[in-house]
Amino acid sequence: MLRVYYQDTDAGGIVYHANYLAFAERARTEALRAMEIPHTDMLARHGVMFVVRRAVLDYQRPARLDDELVVETRIRQVGGATATLRQNFWRDSDSLAVLEVSLGCVRPGTGRAARMPEAWRSRMAADIL
Repeated sequence: MLRVYYQDTDAGGIVYHANYLAFAERARTEALRAMEIPHTDMLARHGVMFVVRRAVLDYQRPARLDDELVVETRIRQVGGATATLRQNFWRDSDSLAVLEVSLGCVRPGTGRAARMPEAWRSRMAADIL
């Protein structure tokens, strides 16, 4: 759950469109942590990290100042070096937006693609819906 603060909105009190990406990033981080595969572990133990390759965001209704939002993160597909997730933004039972995001696994020093650690790939694949 996250709350919409004044800094998240435009002059009309509606969440600024780019802030959905920041909300989604936080939710993905928490989802990976809940799967016991946090970003810090991926970098420290395996020397790789995720970067966003593609993001498609479908806005359905506005989120407003002081709303409480839930961002539901689901794994859709996992490859050797990629993962695709779907993130739904909810206010109570109202769907506000849907993000389809593709992540690539890379080495931070070079930015070159790298295979996802097997433990991570297996754990993510187990959660595919």
